[in-house]
Amino acid sequence: MGLRSGLPPIAEMESEPALERRVAKSLWRGLRKNPLGIIGLATVIFFILVALLAPQLAPYNPTLVHLSDRLLPPSRAHPFGTDGVGLDVFSRVIWGARIDLTSAVLVVVVAGSVGTAVGMSAGWFGGWWDEVLMRVTDVFLAFPGLILAMAISAVLKPDLNNALLAISVTWWPTYARLGRGATLTLRSLEFVEAARSEGATTSTIMRRHLLPNAIAPLLIQATLDLGSVILVAAGLSFIGFGAQPPTPEWGVMVSDGQTYLMTQWWIATFPAMAIFLLVIAFNLVGDTLRDLLDPRLRR
Repeated sequence: MGLRSGLPPIAEMESEPALERRVAKSLWRGLRKNPLGIIGLATVIFFILVALLAPQLAPYNPTLVHLSDRLLPPSRAHPFGTDGVGLDVFSRVIWGARIDLTSAVLVVVVAGSVGTAVGMSAGWFGGWWDEVLMRVTDVFLAFPGLILAMAISAVLKPDLNNALLAISVTWWPTYARLGRGATLTLRSLEFVEAARSEGATTSTIMRRHLLPNAIAPLLIQATLDLGSVILVAAGLSFIGFGAQPPTPEWGVMVSDGQTYLMTQWWIATFPAMAIFLLVIAFNLVGDTLRDLLDPRLRR
């Protein structure tokens, strides 16, 4: 009953571990043919390592003010220079990788879980339940996400945690649409009907049969959203609705550096470059996953 639908007959005879190994090898072969995907994945891995090793890599405390060292240009002692209150920009960019990556993962996990559960529930039960959930989803989609996140963050008091909550509230509808669409497609297929006839509960069918077969578009969307969430979170911090100084968050650092942009360019430039590189990397990985996991796009 746990076999994936749409597999060729020979695959249905394979054990689950053997099938997973075969799929993994196929994905790896496809990835090796996509140099941009490899570059994106390597960049993401690099930033993850930087985030994990931030305490060991950062030479200075990212929030300890040294007014005597303010506005120093890049040098051996301060590779990325210092900001207006003497904070080491290099250390703050390193710690910012941990904060921004953690923030993005939290938002995508929360929004993805809630949205997928809502969408699959709507698609499975249908009727008035589907109508109500989808109309609520449409209400959230009708508002620009950034504007709605700004409003929620302002009401809750601007800080990083409230900004992440606000982004999560605005981010789940996309996953609801994807989850509903996948469920509507899968619920009438033979392997789902077979599970029903054997007395499997709704939760079991969703967990063991629907979700594994719907995971590809959700995974692609999640990968792309990681970059988008970093951009939105940095944008909220830049305009004062997200993380607040002296938090070493990239959006805060770009906001702090805008005053000195024409003279002390390094304050805003290095965190802005980090945002750019990580967002582009997640988009490259997401595009590559889409090409590898969507049969219609395989070449």
